[in-house]
Amino acid sequence: MADLIVANRTLVLEGARAGSANVSIKVAAPAYRLSLRAKADAVTELSQALDISLPQTPKTSTTSGLRAALWLGPDEWLVIDQGESNLMEACASVTAAHSATDVSHRNVAMTVSGDGAEATLNAGCPQDLSLEAFPVGACSRTLFGKAEVVLLRVTEDTFRVECWRSFADYVFGLLEEGARDA
Repeated sequence: MADLIVANRTLVLEGARAGSANVSIKVAAPAYRLSLRAKADAVTELSQALDISLPQTPKTSTTSGLRAALWLGPDEWLVIDQGESNLMEACASVTAAHSATDVSHRNVAMTVSGDGAEATLNAGCPQDLSLEAFPVGACSRTLFGKAEVVLLRVTEDTFRVECWRSFADYVFGLLEEGARDA
């Protein structure tokens, strides 16, 4: 009988770190992610089930413990949980019409922090990321180079960059270049 071959899944960019004198780029810890779509009448019930208030204002997010909910559109959110919660199970109890899709393995996240974080991101993103235009807690789906990303400003000098796994090498490389220029 033939030998059984088992594939081992490796994490994208496992252990990758980059940066410069004034910026640090590293891969964020694995997290659970939920792509959520719902009309306004389902928001209260979903917020209760997920134990986080879904933001209703463009470019905003809410945080509760290790969980964050990012407003991506009038009826769309990205929920990120860095704990051990089952987001899909939480949504299963909701009777209001909604769509919840686990995208945990589709996305990978990087953190960009330091005095040069904003300049590093602006090397590939045309959006105004100044603290005045993009304050702490602001989030946005935007372009970084040629890749779609979701940005979240975590602190004054720290951003979370979410991208699809297939674009991770490209996004990380562009962040490295931006850090050298920052």
